[in-house]
Amino acid sequence: MSKKVIIVGGHGNVSLRLTRLLTPTHAVKSVIRTLDYQDDIKNLSAEPVLLSLEDSPIADFSALFKGQDVVYFSAGAGGKGGEERTKQVDYEGAVKVFDAIEAVQGPKPRLILVSAIDVRDPEQVPAHYNEQDIAISKRTRDAIPVYMHWKYEADKNLVKRDAFKWTILRPGGLSNEPGSGKASIGRTHLGMISR
Repeated sequence: MSKKVIIVGGHGNVSLRLTRLLTPTHAVKSVIRTLDYQDDIKNLSAEPVLLSLEDSPIADFSALFKGQDVVYFSAGAGGKGGEERTKQVDYEGAVKVFDAIEAVQGPKPRLILVSAIDVRDPEQVPAHYNEQDIAISKRTRDAIPVYMHWKYEADKNLVKRDAFKWTILRPGGLSNEPGSGKASIGRTHLGMISR
């Protein structure tokens, strides 16, 4: 069954791969922040939509989401712009999307939020982590603490909401290797996964 899908953060590596997988059987609109990306989106048979997580109002997102089946949030500052921009995109942008979905009149689309593995309260180490997991977690938190903090805050905001259905994906470190078609789901150990 064909679905109507909106991808927020449509020009990222994960989003472009997802678009390529979805467009043969689904109607995809891809939210981009600059027209420089529109040809890349069109070449994948998706419709580019120019909106900014930082500048566009919630109402613009809500209007776009009306009548859609799925909103896929895969936007991120990518470490550019320091803590202020990371907060604006990875947290405030995510919350703007959550608020926009809640504001949709009638049926609301499901949200799929791309977060990151090991996004959690840093003081609570999961019981299933082994020594290697703890070492990887420490290296990651030391390398990208701002990113991990704001992803965690977005996740915490989302789990309090019940006006729409949602799923949080927490992929491991991302590589550009060919996919295996397999993934570890649930309580997993930290590691890499192909986009």
